[in-house]
Amino acid sequence: MAGHWNFAGKVVLVTGVARVGQIGHAVALAFGRAGAKLVLCDRNAVEASARAREFEAEGIEARPTAGDLTEPDIARLAVETALRHFGRLDVVVNVAGGLTTFGPIDGTAVADFDREININLKTAFLVSQAAAGALGESKGAIVNFASVAFFRPQDQMAVYAAAKAGVAAFTQSLALELRDRNVRVNAVAPGMVRTGDNVSSVGGSKVRWVEMRQITDGVLFLASDAADAITGHVLPITNGAL
Repeated sequence: MAGHWNFAGKVVLVTGVARVGQIGHAVALAFGRAGAKLVLCDRNAVEASARAREFEAEGIEARPTAGDLTEPDIARLAVETALRHFGRLDVVVNVAGGLTTFGPIDGTAVADFDREININLKTAFLVSQAAAGALGESKGAIVNFASVAFFRPQDQMAVYAAAKAGVAAFTQSLALELRDRNVRVNAVAPGMVRTGDNVSSVGGSKVRWVEMRQITDGVLFLASDAADAITGHVLPITNGAL
């Protein structure tokens, strides 16, 4: 069990899991160590399978699925994998996404805008859409990944901020839509998470780092029975950097 969280008997689908040391990998590992069975989704089939083997070596039941989650068929495949192998689905965590477009608006290509919206917002929409029925059966939960950029927009990040604001608004609206099915929908909005990539990108700049454990605890809390009265909430996890 991971700390005070207990997900024994639960099935959790996590997207964006391929890279060791990044948020999706850490979130999936935290659920697994808390007793959950896992469906691991990523566009990189080799790495998704490697993560499943890694987790199974630790005694965590895990099944990989691979493909582009901006495609409806791939999102449905991820949900079908949970139902086929484990018979249920209790939690969906939409981690897939990220910051890929940084710069002034007059230098931003339409293709860059489309990519940012697709990987952050469209993936959350398609996976949630595919999972809604199964989550209604289990009275489950969705946790999306917004960003501190939703609360504190920054120069040169208009496209990313728009994508994550879309995730936040989608979360709040979907929570209303699914509440009568007893499905809770929340999001976390992380600040700068201490990963190898982020540390390299900021150089010697002073940063109020958010530790990975703080992110995983926030996600597991929102997915847990301890948060059974919380839905439609976007939880900043910023270590005070708001």
